[in-house]
Amino acid sequence: MSHIKRNALVHYSPAEMYHLINNVEDYASFLPWCRSSIVLNESDSEMMASVEIAKGVLKKSFTTKNRLYKDNRIELQLVDGPFKRLNGYWQFDALKTENACRVTFDLEFEFDNAMMSIAAKPIFTQIANSLVDSFCKRAVVVYGERG
Repeated sequence: MSHIKRNALVHYSPAEMYHLINNVEDYASFLPWCRSSIVLNESDSEMMASVEIAKGVLKKSFTTKNRLYKDNRIELQLVDGPFKRLNGYWQFDALKTENACRVTFDLEFEFDNAMMSIAAKPIFTQIANSLVDSFCKRAVVVYGERG
């Protein structure tokens, strides 16, 4: 099983980063590997979403059930896709400085078969490792440069 944990200190509030990352339907407009992203259903506390990845030899989609803790945390759990296991979370912790927070992304995943793991694991790992940076750059576009 692979484990990825990344974090960043940003000059945006937890609420701003939460809403940016929870805006799943916007992913394809700025994540180059995302072919499509669809919210299948949503309530105040949960979202089911599907993301289609297209990068190199990896062309797969997966669906997660996301538990939503408004402006604080998003927990991801695999529903369907080429994984034996995929779960993780985004955490948004306020800092003492106004409009600043620590964004943490923590993900564990394991592909459902050895051939898929050999072919796709390096690509998926690269994608997962780049997510925090991608969302930090997106925050500058959406909210403007700060700090």
